[in-house]
Amino acid sequence: MRTLTPRQVALIAAAVVMVAAGAFLLVADRSGRLVFDQVWHVLFLLFLFGAVYGVVAFGIGRFVHARLKLLYRSIHDVTRPRTGSQRIDQGGDVLGRAEKEVSAWATERSEEIQALREREVFRREFIGNLAHELKTPIFNIQGYIFTLLEGGLEDQKVNRDFLQRASNGVDRLMRIVEDLDLITKLESGVLDMRMAPVDLADLVREVIENMEIQARERGVRLLNELRPGTMVLADRNRMTQVFTNLFGNAISYGRNGGSCKVQGYAMEDRFVVEVTDDGIGISAAHLPRLFERFYRVGRSRARNEGGSGLGLAIVKHIIDVHGGSITVKSMEGEGSTFVLTLGLAN
Repeated sequence: MRTLTPRQVALIAAAVVMVAAGAFLLVADRSGRLVFDQVWHVLFLLFLFGAVYGVVAFGIGRFVHARLKLLYRSIHDVTRPRTGSQRIDQGGDVLGRAEKEVSAWATERSEEIQALREREVFRREFIGNLAHELKTPIFNIQGYIFTLLEGGLEDQKVNRDFLQRASNGVDRLMRIVEDLDLITKLESGVLDMRMAPVDLADLVREVIENMEIQARERGVRLLNELRPGTMVLADRNRMTQVFTNLFGNAISYGRNGGSCKVQGYAMEDRFVVEVTDDGIGISAAHLPRLFERFYRVGRSRARNEGGSGLGLAIVKHIIDVHGGSITVKSMEGEGSTFVLTLGLAN
């Protein structure tokens, strides 16, 4: 049922009073109690109608204004700066408008609360993951140093070995800190990106050459199937970091005798790159969170303790800064394909 506006309520009330007064005047006139003629009756009824309409409209207006002013002020103070008068327009369906604004405001607040809850969950998980990543090398370093202080320093068979292990732990801590610093700079936009035309095939070739020994030790072949002269607009150093991280994951989680290949094709003004491996793969449940900081996929935590856990997060941030996108397709036990886009160089 349609809600009546204050003015419609005032009109109905004035009409009811006027009809009642007209009926009374008609009865009184027939009984001979009135001496006024019909013209005065009509004028009186019109005056009565206008007076009742004005009083009722004013009363309802004051009532609505007094009740809704505080509500509107609260909504407007939250959603936008207060400007000018807080007078409520009484025209039209003011109650309906108030209901719609309150409903929209409540929906917006509900969405904000949901977003804050999701951020709180992410914050707790991030702090927990960060504590785990830092705790492991710190405890290792602490154990090595404690052993050396308890007499191992004088033992020529263990002192240099334990010092080297402690140094490796410090190196891992430094990698974590440097990667966190890099992500922070990428997110804040303060990192200097030197965009220029880059031969992507040549860049991938250099990365494969630098990682050849590591790949050979794991029994993984790195293949570059990009056409020479594929020019994209990118920061060469950052894109080198992207492919180093992607190849590093393929090597760490690949199977002996497996491979990782890079292919690509142009699509309008973008170039699509596919990095495909035939390793252990990733289950569908983990894919939505794969690019989160320190997020590890189950058993991969045990297989690659040397990493910072930030590699894929850095990859995504670098691609985002380039104005591109990155997605992943994978099935557990069948390998993974990372698909990223870059702008073609004019």
